[in-house]
Amino acid sequence: MVQKYNVLFLCRANSARSIMAEALLRELGGDRFNAFSAGIEPTADVHPLTLEQLRPTIASVGKLRPKSWEHFVGPSAPEMDVIIAMCDEAGESHAPSFSGNPTFCQWSFADPLAVTGTDAERKRAFEQVFRQILRRVSLFVALPLHSMRPLEQRAAVNAMDDHAPPAISPDDDS
Repeated sequence: MVQKYNVLFLCRANSARSIMAEALLRELGGDRFNAFSAGIEPTADVHPLTLEQLRPTIASVGKLRPKSWEHFVGPSAPEMDVIIAMCDEAGESHAPSFSGNPTFCQWSFADPLAVTGTDAERKRAFEQVFRQILRRVSLFVALPLHSMRPLEQRAAVNAMDDHAPPAISPDDDS
């Protein structure tokens, strides 16, 4: 039997990037992964533009909710195998001590919540980040984690960031 990996995605508000990653890993990872997400300062609700991006792809968005990363610290918290910070603020040097010995990785995505401008520009920012996260999660799911040592896992997951698309630009038409 192949190990089922617990994966935690972290970001600031846990209403866009990390929620997208959690939902996509649940959908694409089959029975190989348990996906979770959390934030440093979680918002009250998942951002509506996040849900708009997820609804066509994800069977059930009703389970998604922002939560604090403190929810994953302590004796009753599930032990994580892999933790992926979706922004520099949620990186390993800023994170609390999680139980077990998780492999801590870094994927940096521009924050679509920070984009100001027209509704169309904001929507385009969410679409772009969604596509970037979808690509990265698809690559992650394809990794043979079960045959890799923790340092190899970290290197492989972090290397995906080296091939990341450029940051969001309001005048980008892609």
